[in-house]
Amino acid sequence: MLLPSLLGFLLQTTILFHKTKADSDAQSLYGTWSSKSNQVFTGPGFYDPVDELLIEPSLPGISYSFTEDGWFEEATYQVSGNPKDPTCPMASLIYQHGKYEILSNGTLILHPIEVDGRQLFSDPCNDDGISTYTRYNQTETFHSFSVQIDSYHGVWSLQLYQFDQSPMQPLYLAYKPPMMLPTETLNPTDTSNTVENTGTVDGASETGSLQKRSLRSMVKRSLENRHKTSARKIQKGFWSSSIFWYIASGMLGLGSILFLMA
Repeated sequence: MLLPSLLGFLLQTTILFHKTKADSDAQSLYGTWSSKSNQVFTGPGFYDPVDELLIEPSLPGISYSFTEDGWFEEATYQVSGNPKDPTCPMASLIYQHGKYEILSNGTLILHPIEVDGRQLFSDPCNDDGISTYTRYNQTETFHSFSVQIDSYHGVWSLQLYQFDQSPMQPLYLAYKPPMMLPTETLNPTDTSNTVENTGTVDGASETGSLQKRSLRSMVKRSLENRHKTSARKIQKGFWSSSIFWYIASGMLGLGSILFLMA
């Protein structure tokens, strides 16, 4: 009875310590997180900024990616029922990216690049089969967040709490480094153009053309290298997580204690 009790105590203590450390560490957000469906991910597989296309995943879900230097990306595919006609569900695809900040009280705020956000909304019973495609810009504020090892799936999970402190569905670490599009303005307008304008119509057109070609080449490389990226997909499963390391360390420590007590 002594061995299982001590092993359980050591394991719970170690996981609790690591969870607390992760909760207070902004770097714990680093990576691409996806909801339970495991079909929605940020990156070029969800949004093509050259042709401005949102690509519908096979199942609904949400995904967030975070870099270590303060950039985020969001991909959302939501389907909601129509109470008047169950055969006409409404669907929405949303893409955003930009900068994020973590306040001293733990609040997480996402500041999207205004001109880059996109939404595709479908309401088949009212739009005659023609979905609505629009720009989208919504600053998101999360009261807090926590990162910990999910005891069932055995992988890192991200729990976001909305502004009213209600929990969102948990997200699971899917890629690390994150799977993301370039962290810069992807579709600049005249007022958000970050490249110096020559002051002439021809010059402006040339600048815009150069930007488009440059963006096209970046996205093309992202698509071509999608399976060559340094981002590694996280395999779910108990033994795939670092919890195996905790158990091994706990058993080693317990063995040392029992040896000294003998």
